[in-house]
Amino acid sequence: MPGDRIDPYRNFRFRVEVEGLEQAGFSEVSGFEATFDVVEYREGNELITPRKLPGLIKYGNITLKWGTTESMELYEWLQECAEGTIERKTITIIALDEEGGDVATWQVIEAWPVKYTAPTFNGTGNEVALELIEFAHEGLTRTA
Repeated sequence: MPGDRIDPYRNFRFRVEVEGLEQAGFSEVSGFEATFDVVEYREGNELITPRKLPGLIKYGNITLKWGTTESMELYEWLQECAEGTIERKTITIIALDEEGGDVATWQVIEAWPVKYTAPTFNGTGNEVALELIEFAHEGLTRTA
């Protein structure tokens, strides 16, 4: 109904699915971005302002952060890549509503791990040990 207010989704209500892997919950997902290169072109008989044409589209790497557990599946995937077996997977990020239902979905296509960061340890700290893994990919699609 026109005039109804639609509240935006909260950024702390989400889940991540990595094709074929069972990993603990993630605390952060970052790096969603797509950028078009702009190609400027001017023919000799045109005005002094160049035309702007679409060039290549580039996708930023996606980073997942999670609390360290006994699960090593993401690390093992990275290790397989380091040994020369690059297996690409689809990563799906799903925003959830207040009741926990799916409301918006993004798919990261042909992703593979390119960087891993182990937890930082501090004898006087009390924070959760966090691991990070970064993925290169070939596309980002919002599917819902």
